[in-house]
Amino acid sequence: MGIQHGDQYVIAFERASNHDVSLIGGKCAGLASLVAAGAAVPPGFAVTTRAYLETLTARNLGREIRTRIEAVTEQDVEAQADIAREIQDLIRSEPMSDRITDAVRFGYERLCALTACDLPVAVRSSGTSEDMPDASFAGQGDTYLWTVGADAVVDRVRDCWASLFTARAMAYRGKHNLVHLDQAMAVAVQQMVDARAAGVAMSLDPSNGDRSKIVIESVWGLGEPLVSGLATPDYFVVDKVLLEPIKRVVASKPTELVADIANQTTMLREVDEARRNVASLTEAQLRAVARVVKAIDRSFGAPQDVEWAIDPRRTDDEGVVLLQCRPETVWSRKACSPVVSKSYAPGIEGVLSTLMAPLASRKH
Repeated sequence: MGIQHGDQYVIAFERASNHDVSLIGGKCAGLASLVAAGAAVPPGFAVTTRAYLETLTARNLGREIRTRIEAVTEQDVEAQADIAREIQDLIRSEPMSDRITDAVRFGYERLCALTACDLPVAVRSSGTSEDMPDASFAGQGDTYLWTVGADAVVDRVRDCWASLFTARAMAYRGKHNLVHLDQAMAVAVQQMVDARAAGVAMSLDPSNGDRSKIVIESVWGLGEPLVSGLATPDYFVVDKVLLEPIKRVVASKPTELVADIANQTTMLREVDEARRNVASLTEAQLRAVARVVKAIDRSFGAPQDVEWAIDPRRTDDEGVVLLQCRPETVWSRKACSPVVSKSYAPGIEGVLSTLMAPLASRKH
């Protein structure tokens, strides 16, 4: 349908496209592309960069941020870290306008009306310079899982804005001569999936660029421990043509991240002995993930990094839903035929670590 003139602060994924990066950021543009391609995607919406930029201009907040940035040199790492914390505190303490707050609340309430009251959502940063084909730095901001209630969503949106000014993000921009205040932050608000299993997939083999293969990594529960490097996943290589597994390495998985519904958060719990050394995907689920990833690769006409989950409430495609997608950026840039590179170990490893930023709870 496309973005309409009235979509100032909140835009449903199905109304946006991958051409709207400046307004909805890389992650949301990827989600919009998946929806347009007909993929199974949990419903959600983007809080636009316009909301962020208007908040920044209110009461000269942008000028205060610039003043602090200019007060330190790139070489003074300790001072930069202090300034980063100051800037984040400034953004978190800056009230949103009623117009923006009402729009975010309305977006959340409309999402609840489609599904259930007090819907748990993931609130995820979606920077304008992340998750894009020519962006080497993604994952600029944070993700907050199992957020419940309009008030909490508004607070987490502000936290995502603040995460644009972490010390790491600021150091990267300084190294690459990017102007801090030229970068903008949108936010994705998306229905949570109480995943039976989850993981990442790439529609080529990242160890050698072989486009005839699909590589899948999976864990029990939610996928954040995998992409943040806290869990060793199961590892599968699937033939893209036949959708036949040709390699599988089943890891020991002693813990899983799951919903703590009573406390409206997530928790890391022990996996029972019977499942610890069992593959987190059944044969049918593995083929379903590969089939969906293959379809997205074909639809977009280029290799893709995909974040997925198994939603036990769904019956089609073995419950596979897609949570994020971004173009593969390493082998796709090579003009010559793929060759094996020793700098890439088997598995997806860090290539997809940007798909989900660390949980906010790990900061506390």
